[in-house]
Amino acid sequence: MSKHHRLLVENASQVVLVCSNGEKYLTKDGMKNLCVIENGSVVIGSDGLIKAVGPSESIRSQHSGATFEKVIDATGMCVLPGLVDAHTHPVWAGDRVHEFAMKLAGATYMDVHRAGGGIHFTVEHTRAAKASDLLASFCSRLVRMQRAGTTLVECKSGYGLELQTELKMLEVIEAAKRTLSINISSTYCGAHAVPRGKTVAEATEDILQVQLPRLRELMSAGIISIDNIDVFCEQGVFDLDSTRSILQAGRDMGLNINFHGDELHPMNSAQLGAELGALAISHLEEVTDEGIKAMARAKTAAVLLPTTAYILRLPQPRARDMLEAGVIVALGSDFNPNAYCCSMPIVMHLACVNMRMSMPEALAAATINAAYALGRSHTHGSLEVDKHGDLLILKTARWEHLIYQLGGHQELVRHVIIKGNVIYDNDRTVDL
Repeated sequence: MSKHHRLLVENASQVVLVCSNGEKYLTKDGMKNLCVIENGSVVIGSDGLIKAVGPSESIRSQHSGATFEKVIDATGMCVLPGLVDAHTHPVWAGDRVHEFAMKLAGATYMDVHRAGGGIHFTVEHTRAAKASDLLASFCSRLVRMQRAGTTLVECKSGYGLELQTELKMLEVIEAAKRTLSINISSTYCGAHAVPRGKTVAEATEDILQVQLPRLRELMSAGIISIDNIDVFCEQGVFDLDSTRSILQAGRDMGLNINFHGDELHPMNSAQLGAELGALAISHLEEVTDEGIKAMARAKTAAVLLPTTAYILRLPQPRARDMLEAGVIVALGSDFNPNAYCCSMPIVMHLACVNMRMSMPEALAAATINAAYALGRSHTHGSLEVDKHGDLLILKTARWEHLIYQLGGHQELVRHVIIKGNVIYDNDRTVDL
């Protein structure tokens, strides 16, 4: 019986599966030895899921009677899983280009924050912005991410710091899920900063008594769906006790714990996260050895953000120590008005150069492990049968070019495919 499929990508120089045994994440040696097929093909079914992936010869003979809506000849090119960006703040108004100059002149993140800048500046503008304007700028940022190869992205609220604006942001994320192909994991980050005029205790109380109960109602009614809860656990922001109570309340609502920890000061956030069964903790520039051990034991992913350390001139996250301890290391762009980067290829490059990761480790961290950090590695993050047909086709015969060519993704990415549909076709041929 002949089968009808959505897409055949054939004859690729390399097909990078990342992993091939249904692993939910990779650590240590698994990150060093990625699964790559030379001269391979991929079949995506009409349901958008991968039906077969393997050497071109065997795929051709297995599917000799099949028909395809679209066939892409990837001769001389390579195929990778769509990239996963495990940490972004992409819904906001009011960029902070003026603060970049202050930071270059030596102001620290907290100097800017105390001077009324930073998160507070963006909060003011985001509170004042119309939802339709926020949605338009958010969608254009997502399209930029998509073109750089991101097919699954985590998106946080957190520039409202009170119920109405947080809701407005979460509704904007919900609207984008309905209109764009890119996969979105949404995060409630109401505890991103302590609002002006409130104490930590008052801000925590507002989240626990006002914001979370309303979100629970809206989630039950199916009006919004939220996947993760986040808190900025930091000196001068939310301390360990308030962080614990907010994260526990989110967990009780069925949300994954996925929070900012140990960025500017060692706060023992990693130990707290491990104790609460956190799925992921981000930043970790100041994590302790005990924190690293606790995360490895608890299978809590470390979402490292090389752009932040680079832009703020912070110590680099200790990726090598984490990898050696068996921590599940993931990557994110931390796209936000402080770190304006939409490109996971640039993030992988920085991870390799500044955090001393190898290219295979960085790719695993930006695919299967980033998917794990979002609770999605059973459906995303590798090219395996029954997973979503989300992939990139690169105009190069070796996949490492995506990391090696700093900022080269605009020329390298030929196609971005989500669920077997080509959502970006970069057929730029230059006439010489």
